[in-house]
Amino acid sequence: MSPMITSILILSLATGTIITMASFHWLLAWMGLELNTLAILPIISKSHHPRATEASTKYFLTQAAASALILFSSVMNAQATGQWSILQLEDPLAQTLLTVALAMKLGLAPTHFWLPEVLQGSSFKTGLVIITWQKLAPMALLLLTWNQASMLTLTMMGSLSVVVGGLGGLNQTQLRKVIAFSSIAHLGWMATIITKSNKLALLNLTLYILISTPMMLSLIFSSTKTTQDLTTTWTTSPMLAPLT
Repeated sequence: MSPMITSILILSLATGTIITMASFHWLLAWMGLELNTLAILPIISKSHHPRATEASTKYFLTQAAASALILFSSVMNAQATGQWSILQLEDPLAQTLLTVALAMKLGLAPTHFWLPEVLQGSSFKTGLVIITWQKLAPMALLLLTWNQASMLTLTMMGSLSVVVGGLGGLNQTQLRKVIAFSSIAHLGWMATIITKSNKLALLNLTLYILISTPMMLSLIFSSTKTTQDLTTTWTTSPMLAPLT
């Protein structure tokens, strides 16, 4: 992939996230999410490996379904209230659908099945973007609507994600899948916390990104892909071995 195309895709990623985070209109938020999704797809499949193509297809189908649910819930809310403001989500069915759609975008259980598979088919650099930057836009919408979202749905999905993320990573040897289940568990805690305080959830998100980024960068630096590879890390980077 040429540097110009890579720059355009990264710029589109940043633009989509910023549009969603700065919008107060549902259509603008949806446009930002779609731009974000379409920009990450060529980055996932740039290696032209069948696994990467499969991962990008799974990512596209899941994110497109979640975006369609967001658009559907916003239309239902607009019909009920007569306005498109994100801060005035009053229709109960629209609240539940939006909560499920954002949970699907984040990878909360039981809509978490795409995340381990997509991460396994991606490179570590792309995986870092998926588990950090790609969570910002849906989390921003969740933080904006935290007092209007379906608290019962969010609490149940968050609690289930903590259990699934904790147990799912135990039987894995591939580090990317372990990281994916770890991400599911962390997002489950964020979803559970957000029902009580959006500021604590924002702090949790910040800590999650600050922990995940150096961990992934250390794995990229040491070219570690499985748990077995961790046992030989000390030969290539002795200082990095205790940190990983």
